[in-house]
Amino acid sequence: MTDKSAAAAARATVYGYPRQGAHRELKKAVEGYWRGAVGAGTLRDTAAGLRRANWEQLTADGVHEIPTGDFSYYDHVLDTSVIVGAIPGRHRAAVDTDALDGYFAMARGTQDVAPLEMTKWFDTNYHYLVPELGPGTGFRADSTKQVAELTEALALGLTARPVLLGPVTYLLLAKPAPGVPDGFEPLTLLDRLLPVYAEVLADLRAAGADWVQLDEPALVADRTPAELAAVARAYHDLGGPTDRPKLLVASYFDRLGEALPVLAKSPVEGLALDFTGPAAANLESLASAGGLPGKRLVAGVVDGRNIWINDFEKSLATLGTLLGLADRVDVAPSCSLLHVPLDATAEHDIAPEIAGWLAFARQKSTEVATLTRALTEGTGAITAELAANRAALASRGGSALTRDPAVRARAAAVTGADARRSQPYEVRTAAQRAHLGLPPLPTTTIGSFPQTADLRTARADLRAGRIDTAGYEERIKEEIRDVLAFQEKAGLDVLVHGEPERNDMVQYFAEQLTGYAATRQGWVQSYGTRYVRPPVLAGDISRPAPMTVRWTSYAQSHTARPVKGMLTGPVTMLAWSFVRDDQPLGDTARQVALALRDEVNDLEAAGTSVIQVDEPALRETLPLRNDGRAAYLAWATESFRLATGGVRPDTQIHTHMCYAEFGDIVRAIDDLDADVISLEAARSHMRVAGELAAEGYPREAGPGVYDIHSPRVPSTAEATTLLRKGLEAIPAERLWVNPDCGLKTRGWPEVRTSLENLVAAAREIRAGLPTAD
Repeated sequence: MTDKSAAAAARATVYGYPRQGAHRELKKAVEGYWRGAVGAGTLRDTAAGLRRANWEQLTADGVHEIPTGDFSYYDHVLDTSVIVGAIPGRHRAAVDTDALDGYFAMARGTQDVAPLEMTKWFDTNYHYLVPELGPGTGFRADSTKQVAELTEALALGLTARPVLLGPVTYLLLAKPAPGVPDGFEPLTLLDRLLPVYAEVLADLRAAGADWVQLDEPALVADRTPAELAAVARAYHDLGGPTDRPKLLVASYFDRLGEALPVLAKSPVEGLALDFTGPAAANLESLASAGGLPGKRLVAGVVDGRNIWINDFEKSLATLGTLLGLADRVDVAPSCSLLHVPLDATAEHDIAPEIAGWLAFARQKSTEVATLTRALTEGTGAITAELAANRAALASRGGSALTRDPAVRARAAAVTGADARRSQPYEVRTAAQRAHLGLPPLPTTTIGSFPQTADLRTARADLRAGRIDTAGYEERIKEEIRDVLAFQEKAGLDVLVHGEPERNDMVQYFAEQLTGYAATRQGWVQSYGTRYVRPPVLAGDISRPAPMTVRWTSYAQSHTARPVKGMLTGPVTMLAWSFVRDDQPLGDTARQVALALRDEVNDLEAAGTSVIQVDEPALRETLPLRNDGRAAYLAWATESFRLATGGVRPDTQIHTHMCYAEFGDIVRAIDDLDADVISLEAARSHMRVAGELAAEGYPREAGPGVYDIHSPRVPSTAEATTLLRKGLEAIPAERLWVNPDCGLKTRGWPEVRTSLENLVAAAREIRAGLPTAD
């Protein structure tokens, strides 16, 4: 490592921190506000208390410069739309009447007004609200939130750096508003947007900001020359004024690539780069470009997206190289810590051996502080920490928990034939139609029904010993019977058992597979107030016993209509877990696929004729750069086919995907060789139906007509309108009718009415179809 004087100014920092609180206080306060049980003042006080607790914790753990402005009631992209005044016309009156209620109306919608579209934040399971822009969009600066949170931090005596979504990424994430003519590109609004950003920056400088971070993660994807020119123009303009803070432009999730020299030449004072995973290539690129002379470099050397401990020696080697490439080098995680749970010390049920390998947000901030101390004072200052780190890494590398010879032998024996159905789709679909006898436009749901307070209480009572297993299972049976009775009365054609026994679509399976560990407090925000607990995938995967057959068979025994078996696919089991990083993802996916294959085959043997294997993460996990996509899609689609390839031709295989840019993967969807796919389509106004048609997708599809992420109840007329739009792209013999996603988070009153309207819409369309001769 270079001499200590070169790193004397090194500081520890983070880009963002989990928002929810140790006990999900934010979720409870926001949902209480929606119910009218919590006032706006109480909600704001709760939020302020959580921000203060986060900042004080970071400072106590050795972080020198804390972020502000990253906190959000719902979503930071939606916050940015408010900051720049990009309020859709249909929401303007609500925002003007009450800013907070209008904010939540944009996020969730109302009975009369649809919400903003929602999709995935790059290749993560975080969902953001998509800005809606058009040629007539006007921007107006509103620095209130950013200035207020900076002022809070400065009043505590902290060194604070406001964080804003950068203007180029904001526009690249935006979509044309409904009704805007085809061909409009939101990036054309850049010159209109930049003065608004300049005004916000000036306001922050006046409020005491020395540095402001502008996040530009969109620049790690492949960008066109025109887009790179827009980057150069944006930061030339923002870097010009003198009444502004110093600018730190941050990128993460992959290498910056061709955007690196553009930013390096701009007048911004610093860059924050990711040096983990595929973004490790930033090191070579930075060296080849001659470094960042005269600029600050914030080095993301601690993985901000996974939960494994850092390799201190490897990170210090990277930092040592970087010291010669910038005027000053600071240390950070690779991205916001929003994507990991809060504190690993809250986990008391994970095996101690595995627990020693884990680092959640608090541990990662401590790792950043430790590395900074080594960079500033020399490695002698962290001798004990280095020794403990080496021991933990060695423990993981040599642990028998991570390797199962039988699993590895089975995976190695897989052949191409194992990942293919015995008959082509054209033969299978005829057999399935004869076997199932479904009407045109068959109706179904995605799988889950409302997880009521009674169900959650029953699970808690079982864990606490207040009821025994027999009592709990009787409650589950009662719920399944009720769900089936409702579906039959509503007129649905293919039923589900409602998944009352499942806590989460990934965790439920992880708890029954070898190689996984489940957390108790490992909550991570998925969207809004929806938090999930991704399990930890630490070792080789196998299925000791059937996981779903009992409850699916129980449901089928209570109805003559087909009941779908419901499973989570191999890619999603990886993407929505904290996956092991000590072997290729494709190898782990194959192990999961083989475990699921056993379950699929057992479901079929038990009499299940329709089996849905959900893969909502297939698009989410797509590499951000094109050069990695073919290899990923090869193993991802193979793993799905491996899981489903062993069934008879008359067994119908479904899959489901939601809240992603499906147009990028239509060919891969075809390669899955599923018989039916259901997709989110309501918020995006049935766009995916046209994307499937444009690619000549030949199979059956159910683009959703009921947006389940909003409390709105779609009318029969609304569902009928969407179905007619779907029929413009997908012929009636291949069109299914279903909601966008599972109904777990919704309440029974809205679900009943919405599904009744959905069935009524399908019947109305059926009545108008030509009859066969």
